Amino acid sequence: MPSRDFKRTDRVGAELRRELGLLVHAAVRDHALPSVSVSDVEVTRDLDWATVWVTALQPERAKEAVKALNELGVEFRRTLSRGMRLRRVPELRFKYDDSVDKSERIERLLRDSGDIQPTTDGEGKS
Repeated sequence: MPSRDFKRTDRVGAELRRELGLLVHAAVRDHALPSVSVSDVEVTRDLDWATVWVTALQPERAKEAVKALNELGVEFRRTLSRGMRLRRVPELRFKYDDSVDKSERIERLLRDSGDIQPTTDGEGKS
């Protein structure tokens, strides 16, 4: 019997990421929130909690966006429960994913130190 490559939590997380991406996009538009997008969803093994990682176009307004999304979490969960085939939709907690900000900072530091040269094609190769 072949082994399973993906755990159930991975499949649920992927489905939540797709669905929440649409819900968050609509919430940003409807509630005039700072522009954010869902970068990842991590689900606990017991499927009770889902940590939703979001990135923001304006990192200085990320805290405001995450707070608003956490307040809308109950509404998102209710909508998900109607559309997903899960016995129980996990409780949602939104957190800011600062990995993009960190990578941009590292790239800027390397560019300033002269270790990498800026290119015109936007790929950052020297």
